[in-house]
Amino acid sequence: MKKGKVIQTLLLSLIIMLIVSACGNAGNKEAAKDKGANSGTEAAGNAGDKAAADAPVEITLLNSKGEIQAQLEEAAKSFKEDNPNITLEIIPVPAGQSPFEKASALYASGNPSTITMLDTGDVEKFKDRVLDLTNEKWMADRVDRSTDLTTFDGVNYAFPLAIEGYGFIYNKQVVDAAVGGSFDPSTINTTKALEELFAKIESSGKKALVIGPMDWSLGAHYLPLAYASQSTDPQAVTQFIEDLKAGKVDLAGNAVFNGLLDTFDVMKKYNMDKASPLAGTYERTGELIGKGEVGILFQGNWVWPQIKGFDTANGAYGFLPVPHSNNPDDFGNTQVSTAVSKRLVLDKEVATPEQQAAAKKFLEWMVYSEKGQDFLVNKANIITAFKNITLEPADPLSKSLAQYIADGKTQDSMSALPADHWAKVGASMQKYLADAGDRATVFKEIQEYWKAVK
Repeated sequence: MKKGKVIQTLLLSLIIMLIVSACGNAGNKEAAKDKGANSGTEAAGNAGDKAAADAPVEITLLNSKGEIQAQLEEAAKSFKEDNPNITLEIIPVPAGQSPFEKASALYASGNPSTITMLDTGDVEKFKDRVLDLTNEKWMADRVDRSTDLTTFDGVNYAFPLAIEGYGFIYNKQVVDAAVGGSFDPSTINTTKALEELFAKIESSGKKALVIGPMDWSLGAHYLPLAYASQSTDPQAVTQFIEDLKAGKVDLAGNAVFNGLLDTFDVMKKYNMDKASPLAGTYERTGELIGKGEVGILFQGNWVWPQIKGFDTANGAYGFLPVPHSNNPDDFGNTQVSTAVSKRLVLDKEVATPEQQAAAKKFLEWMVYSEKGQDFLVNKANIITAFKNITLEPADPLSKSLAQYIADGKTQDSMSALPADHWAKVGASMQKYLADAGDRATVFKEIQEYWKAVK
């Protein structure tokens, strides 16, 4: 009896094992089936990600540096060669319109550019509409202080595109002939020495100077020298601006402002266009100095493409500071003005994640690729703000600026002025240039402008 029960128990166990085994095999087959399905889904997902990465992306760049429009368009083509799925269109800011005005209009229309080139002072106004770039790769390679003015509450919002500088540009061939030997730029360190040089150039049969009457040149570059030269301490300069806003400054009694207009009076006296002082154009001033018809031009290194186009003699050029007194030791008399002048910001309101990624790729391409570096330094004649770029500027104006920087003979440009400063204050300087307003009028209008700034 016990033996039979044992046999029955063994048979029952065997049946159960067979059933469990069958169920297990079925489960394994189902699991295998599910795994295959999941693998297919994962593969499809990976393929989708790759397809998304390779999908065509169109981005735009609003260019406010008109002299490199053609170079930027070539850079866009070169960038596309390296990134076939990305098309970059370069949109120029219309002549006479500020980048702030154009960018504001594009945002108002709901169609901002993916990348916008702004002046330094404009970045803060757009910081709520553009991407945080604090953790981008190129931040580790930027030069010191290059993003200080675009960092707010610890967040950097802009890519430092170009270090630029300005002052008196001289055609060495013309001034060498005027002084009867090799011209030494260090001898021009007072207003008196500048006027003597102008007189020598005139005596040699050439015109001494041409003044570009553009409001941006007079309002964003020339007059701001009077702010920057107030002190060697940047904080003191900032306080001077705050005092202007508060109505605490009487410019009629300010030595630097009066001295800079004294220099401007000398410039007006020797201006080639003094019969029609507002008739000149930016392009024409570059042509005149490039052809050697004038010896001196107040402008920045960005004018080199225009000069080069007319320089058939392959001449030498350099910068002179703009003196504002007859004391060589006064700050500003031996320094040229330099700063990171142009910044790139990336839209976050309308641009898609794919467009934002493409725009970031373009920034990295400029800093780290051979083609990008070639565009910045050799094609666009830009002094870059990145330590890893070892290419040296080839054009004489950038070389001259680089030497002033190396010698510590620079002052900070007033690159964070309000967006409308160059238009409004530039208009006051235009009136002074054309003798349509006296010095008291200029000072009064400048003071009224600053008191209205919020």
